[in-house]
Amino acid sequence: MPDIPNPDPARYSAGEWQTRVDLAAAYRLIATLNMDDAIFTHISVRIPDTDVPTFLINPYGMMFEEVTATSLVKIDVNGHKICDSPWPVNPAGFDIHSAVHTRSPNAHCVIHTHSLAGMTVASMPEGLLPLNQMSLHFYKRIGRYSYDTIHFPEHEKDRLVACIADHPALIMESHGMMTCGPTVADAFFYMYYLEKACRIQVQVLAGARPHIPMRDEVAEEGRALFEDRHEQKRFMWAAFVRKLHRDAPDFAR
Repeated sequence: MPDIPNPDPARYSAGEWQTRVDLAAAYRLIATLNMDDAIFTHISVRIPDTDVPTFLINPYGMMFEEVTATSLVKIDVNGHKICDSPWPVNPAGFDIHSAVHTRSPNAHCVIHTHSLAGMTVASMPEGLLPLNQMSLHFYKRIGRYSYDTIHFPEHEKDRLVACIADHPALIMESHGMMTCGPTVADAFFYMYYLEKACRIQVQVLAGARPHIPMRDEVAEEGRALFEDRHEQKRFMWAAFVRKLHRDAPDFAR
């Protein structure tokens, strides 16, 4: 991938600048793939090598297709700004993210979407079904969180994280989807395939014809094959970022 020079080393450490570039890329890609929801939902990431938990998030009011590396807002664990950005943030929207970031040690990046396909599957009692190869990334590796409240006091945050457990993805019933991972690339990889699996499921179940069932042993084999594909995630992320440099290079400014 092209090396993006740090425009202000006195303001951004090397780790923070790379994190900003990666997060801005994720916002642009989520928009390009039609998984955004106007100015709503968030992707957040923890800045590495900080003394206290510090995060980056989108400026509230900016569409995902507008986000750039320098426009991202630095916040504390409570969603309060700790930088001089002119843009506001949405602390209530960060509640879900902060719960995962602070309670799941490897969830350095959290992606939450309200896509049409994701919200449709989130409203299905059967959840995500093993209907296709894409869905096998999540076979017995996706949690479910029931829609009991729209508020997130501490006990609700605990329940949310317990529902995720050690899975890379979560169905938020009647709400949307969430993925998380140790890097932006990991969380994006899972959201990309989760969205594909949801879109396929919606189309298959909308048809009048019966679908082809997948045997449990085949689904298990697929899950084992797809689990922890670190090199695959890295290659795919690099390819998407190269595409952004061609199509929307301003993301990295």
